Amino acid sequence: MTWFIVVLAVLLSAIKIIVTCPPTFVVEWFLKKFELHTKLNFQDITLTINEKLIEGDDKREFVNYYNEATFLEKYYIFPGNEKLFLHPENNKTPFVIDTKKGKKDLRLLIFPYGNHVDVVKQYKKTIVAYSVQSDNIQKLIV
Repeated sequence: MTWFIVVLAVLLSAIKIIVTCPPTFVVEWFLKKFELHTKLNFQDITLTINEKLIEGDDKREFVNYYNEATFLEKYYIFPGNEKLFLHPENNKTPFVIDTKKGKKDLRLLIFPYGNHVDVVKQYKKTIVAYSVQSDNIQKLIV
């Protein structure tokens, strides 16, 4: 009986340590699941503006600018207000990025302004909007 209690205490201690201090790769994997501003891979996307495909060095630079952008804030979208984020009143032409995240098709609409960049992420029927700071993308005002 004493051995059983000792083994149980060691196992519970090991489980407690693993749960409270997981390895770095486990933490990174878990955080990546809930990351809002995901990093893009240059080869896995299609970048368009005004239905015109952007390729080559321009595409690579834009992806680098996007990946280096600083997250500012998330916008809360109330049910019924989705169209306000997809088609803003100022009729700006967005940069459109189409890619896949796992098995899901993902579309990013990027609206550059003078002091920030609005990003609208669309997958399935879910829409998430947030703002980032990227001086290089802000200079690309169309």
